[in-house]
Amino acid sequence: MAGEPNLDGSGLSIAVAVARFNEAITSRLLNGALDAVRRHGVSEHDVYWVPGSFELPVAAKHLAEGGRFDAVVCLGAVIRHETDHYLHIATQAAAGIQRVTLDSGVPCTFGVLTCDNDEQALARSGGNRGNKGFEAVESAIEMAKLIRSLRTG
Repeated sequence: MAGEPNLDGSGLSIAVAVARFNEAITSRLLNGALDAVRRHGVSEHDVYWVPGSFELPVAAKHLAEGGRFDAVVCLGAVIRHETDHYLHIATQAAAGIQRVTLDSGVPCTFGVLTCDNDEQALARSGGNRGNKGFEAVESAIEMAKLIRSLRTG
């Protein structure tokens, strides 16, 4: 049986990269992320805005490789609407963020909503489905603590 995660953020430095596209949603994700930062006592955090979710991986790469942050939280909202353009953006954002994590060894969490419509996005950005920004910070804290413990043995 899995134990409770260690969500004590003291001593951690976390970057939060946020997509400006769909800002009505991403600002809600950011509010959730900042709430988690405060609640879990993260020692240091900085917020960086990027144009859209497609740009999150390159921002995450530079933040992860800079050596200043223990984790990078990536927040965005890709909503289907009428075309399949969203599929290309969501797929590349997910693959890019994962690649940065694997290449750098710095956890980069995927707080990018991939929804069919605005209602689903609102529900997952502080509505009745919680706030995925909050959850992305919790994942970042847990992974940063795990990696720190593995490195120090």
